[in-house]
Amino acid sequence: MAFVTTAEVCDANQDLIRSGQLRALQPSFQIYGRRQIFSGPVVTVKVFEDNGLIRQFLEEKGNGRVLVVDGGGSLRCAILGGNPVVQAQNNGWAGIIVNGCIRDVDEINGCDIGVRALASHPIKASKKGLGEQRVPLNIAGTRICDGEWLYADTDGILVSQIELSV
Repeated sequence: MAFVTTAEVCDANQDLIRSGQLRALQPSFQIYGRRQIFSGPVVTVKVFEDNGLIRQFLEEKGNGRVLVVDGGGSLRCAILGGNPVVQAQNNGWAGIIVNGCIRDVDEINGCDIGVRALASHPIKASKKGLGEQRVPLNIAGTRICDGEWLYADTDGILVSQIELSV
C-alpha cells in the first residue's frame, strides 16, 4: 500500500465497499506523527480515561501492526502521550488510532509513526490498566475487529476484513 491512496483503494474495490468488507471511518480524526501513510493488521483495545492497557500493548513488538484504541470519545484527558508513542515507534508499530485525546503533540509529531486522534489535551489519564483487549469496537460509525486490516493516509482511514492489494 506504500504509494496507493485510500481514495484509489476505494475506487478499485467498489464491490468490497458495497458488501461491507471494506469500510471508511467517518472523518473525525486529526493527523499526528511523521508517518502520514500507514497500514497493518489491527489490534483492538477498549478503555475509558485509562492508558494502562495501551502502554502494555505498545511495550510489545509491533511487527507492523496498528493499535486501534476506543477511548469512548472522551475529550476530558489524554490517553496517549509522547513516551508510549516513542516506544511504539521503536518497537515497530505502524500506527495508532485513538478515539480520544493525546498529549505531547510536538514529541509525537517528531516520531516516525502514524497517529490519529480526536484532539489533544494536557491532562493525563489514569494508569489502572482497566479495559478490554482484542474486542470488536465501534468507532466513527464503523465496526473494527481485531485482526482486520487498517489503511490510513491524509484522505482518511479504511478498515478491511482482508489484506488488500491494488
